[in-house]
Amino acid sequence: MSNRNVQLYPVAQALGAASPPIIISLGGLVSMSLNAPQELMTMPVFLFNLGVALSTLPAAFLVSQFGRKAAYMFAAVVAMIAGVIAATSIINQSFVWFCVGTLLVGFYAAHVQSYRFAIAEGLQGPEQGKAISRVMIGGLAAAVIGPQVVVWTQGAMDAKYAGSFFGLSVLAVLALLVLATLPSSEAKGAKQKAKSDVRLLDLLTRPKYVTAVAAGVVSYGLMAFVMTAAPIAMVSHGHEVHQAALGIQWHVLAMFAPSFFTGKLMAKYGKARITSIGLLLIAVSGVIALVGLELTHFWGSLILLGIGWNFGFIGATALVAESASDEEKSVAQGFNDFLIFSIVAVGSFMSGLLLNSQGWQMLNLVIFPIVAFVLALMLFNQRRSNKSAV
Repeated sequence: MSNRNVQLYPVAQALGAASPPIIISLGGLVSMSLNAPQELMTMPVFLFNLGVALSTLPAAFLVSQFGRKAAYMFAAVVAMIAGVIAATSIINQSFVWFCVGTLLVGFYAAHVQSYRFAIAEGLQGPEQGKAISRVMIGGLAAAVIGPQVVVWTQGAMDAKYAGSFFGLSVLAVLALLVLATLPSSEAKGAKQKAKSDVRLLDLLTRPKYVTAVAAGVVSYGLMAFVMTAAPIAMVSHGHEVHQAALGIQWHVLAMFAPSFFTGKLMAKYGKARITSIGLLLIAVSGVIALVGLELTHFWGSLILLGIGWNFGFIGATALVAESASDEEKSVAQGFNDFLIFSIVAVGSFMSGLLLNSQGWQMLNLVIFPIVAFVLALMLFNQRRSNKSAV
């Protein structure tokens, strides 16, 4: 991995990861403006998440067959087209075509998610964690860029919100220009087949890989599960809408700001230890949420949830990267992301149902047994590795 790639992938991440905040911010509002049925108001956001989940394995296939540069540039072109489809559907008052647009953006987002693996290729040991942490800093920039695009462009056209989705297309064009400057990467499909007949079942019999995937799934899944319900819970317990929005803003900043030093912490204390700390912080965020319903409880919980996600997800990503050989990486990473974003899609949908039926407290109680199970799995795997080393 060249220094040039280490510099370019964070920029591509900042531009690519700015698309989800646009969809999440405006998906429901556009549905209302298009007079969608009440029960389908969140359908564009759900379809975006579903698009990410369904596209992770195709993204891994495209990378393995055509190389990362070609696959990522193709995905950016799809995003450019998807933004135009979404924008013109708003102008033409078509809810169905708007949903098609958000689904296609999910295809792009699945490729953007794999930038964190791409930047680690060719690096060893502590340098892997530092590089992954660096590309995630691009997510911090995206957390600012996406909402600002909405602010600047939502009323730029007669059809409200259409300008924001044309803005999404512009971001994709800028990302395409950045990706075009990456060194050409080799298509590894034939090379992989010659070296090894990689089977997913072989990877799933490897405790180190399974543990890393489980940590990533739980870190991301629980974060999305709680974050989706938090604004609704805050408003339903008497807080203002702008206070709920500010809480989410602090949460997103907490998700990405630690990336400046997460890589260094992993280099010093180890990937597994930082991942475990991340899971523990997610559990502590649940404790704070259960203590009370004041604004400080909600905000404190969301901030810790964001930091826990950062440690847990980046740590798990580094563990997945080191648990597979070069010829196994496309399969290992593709399945990892497929599982993560399938759970995120389901969790985002289920959190609303559980909040409405059981309440905010019960939703947070779900965190503890899940975190405990993965921590026990990591401890068992660590002891098993220690015995093997002895």
